[in-house]
Amino acid sequence: MNRRSVLLGYVAAGVAVAVASAAAWLASPETVLTRLSLLAADPVRFGVALLALTAVRPLLAWPTTLLAVAVGFGYGWVGVPLGVALLVATAILPYRLARAGRIRARGAFRAADRLCDAGERLATAAGSVRAVAATRLLPLPSDAVSVGAGAAGIRTRPFLLGTAVGELPWVIVGVAAGVSLDRLAAGDLSAVDPTVLIAMAGAGGLLLAGPLYRTLSDGGSASTA
Repeated sequence: MNRRSVLLGYVAAGVAVAVASAAAWLASPETVLTRLSLLAADPVRFGVALLALTAVRPLLAWPTTLLAVAVGFGYGWVGVPLGVALLVATAILPYRLARAGRIRARGAFRAADRLCDAGERLATAAGSVRAVAATRLLPLPSDAVSVGAGAAGIRTRPFLLGTAVGELPWVIVGVAAGVSLDRLAAGDLSAVDPTVLIAMAGAGGLLLAGPLYRTLSDGGSASTA
């Protein structure tokens, strides 16, 4: 594939991002969550609305934890498995797009080749499931992690399993916040103990420290060879 077609693909992606950003501005997460609260009396309708929100969330670039907040409000603690399933499902679209873009970009741009190679080395050093799970424990945008996994060429099954493991703590945090109607309406996660977030980030960092060191060492050795 030639450079022109790749550039056109990036332009199209940029337009899509602009449209999604406009949509996100017109319909804020707080507004959607408030409307969801009106459906909580009907678990079936509430579930259908959650599925619809899961499908469009990547296009709006909203935080995935908002889904867990909504699940916590509608179903309480028994909704944790559902929250994990929704967060895994909403990660598939950016992951798939990144995998497709990786195939097109490789060989067309040197920077893209380097980024993809670095991701592949890290996934190989850590193991795909561990790399995805540990990265999701870090305070990074979920979609960025999905895109990174796709660009690194991580296969679908390890990606899904790693996402489920890494998102579980975030689901628990979101469900804990969503149990309160006031927090749901405000989209507020400020009641979460910062110690919990620090602990998750620390666990993710420890899981990645060794593989990341080996990856950087191998990259440095390769560049000097």
